[in-house]
Amino acid sequence: MDPIYVYVVLGAVVAGFVQGLSGFGFGLVSMALWAWVLDPRLAAALAVFGGMTGQIVAACSLRRGFDWRLLVPYVFGGLAGIPLGVVLLPMLDVNMFKAALGCLLIVWCPIMIFARRLPKVTVGGNAANMLVGLGGGIMGALGGFSGVLPTLWCTLRYSNRDTHRALIQNFNLFMLSTTMLSYIWTGLVTRPMLPMLLLVLPAILIPSFIGTRVYAGFSPERFRLVVLLLLTASGLALLGSAVPNLIAP
Repeated sequence: MDPIYVYVVLGAVVAGFVQGLSGFGFGLVSMALWAWVLDPRLAAALAVFGGMTGQIVAACSLRRGFDWRLLVPYVFGGLAGIPLGVVLLPMLDVNMFKAALGCLLIVWCPIMIFARRLPKVTVGGNAANMLVGLGGGIMGALGGFSGVLPTLWCTLRYSNRDTHRALIQNFNLFMLSTTMLSYIWTGLVTRPMLPMLLLVLPAILIPSFIGTRVYAGFSPERFRLVVLLLLTASGLALLGSAVPNLIAP
C-alpha cells in the first residue's frame, strides 16, 4: 500500500477520536500529520470533509445543552467569514499561517490551564459572539479550523460543559458543511480527490463514536483541561510542521 494512504487513514482515525471527545479539532489534529505529505488544498479538503463527518456522528450521539438562541450569532458571523476564507485559501502562505496559529495555541492555552480563576467574560454580547464566529468561519475555510477561536472564547465565556460542547459541535457542523459546499462550488474539490475522501469516511466513524462515549464520563473540569491540552498539543504539531519549511533555503 502506498504510504500516503496510511498517513491519511492514521490522521483520520486519531483526529476522529479527538473530535468525538472534544467537539472540535479534526482539522488541527489531522493537519499535524497530513501537512507533511499532502498538497495543502487536498489536506484542506480532507480536513473539512472529515470534520463535517465527525460532527454528524457527534450530533447524533450527543444532544445535551443545545440552545438555538445562543448559537445563531456565531453561525451568522461564521457564514460571513466562509467566503473570505475560500477567497484567501489559494493565496495563503500555508506555513506562515500554521506557525502563527501554532504560536497562539502554545502560548494562550497553557495560560488558561494555569489561570483557573480567570473571570468569565460577560461583555460584548451577541456582537462579540458574531465576531468570534466570523473568525471561525474564515479559519474553517482555510483548512477546517473553525472550532479554534470559538473554543477558546467559550472556555472564557461559559461555565457549563454541555453548553460549551453543544455550541462548538453545532457551530462546527454548520461551518464545515457550508465550507465543503463552497469548496465543491468553487472547484477546490476535484475528481482526483474523491478516492481520498472515500478513504477518510470509514476511518473516522468508529473513532468519532468512541470519542463521544469517553466524553460522556468526563467532569466539567477535566473536560476543560483536556480541551486546552489538545489545543496546546495541536499548536506544537502545527508549529513543528511549519518551521522546517520556513527556515529551509
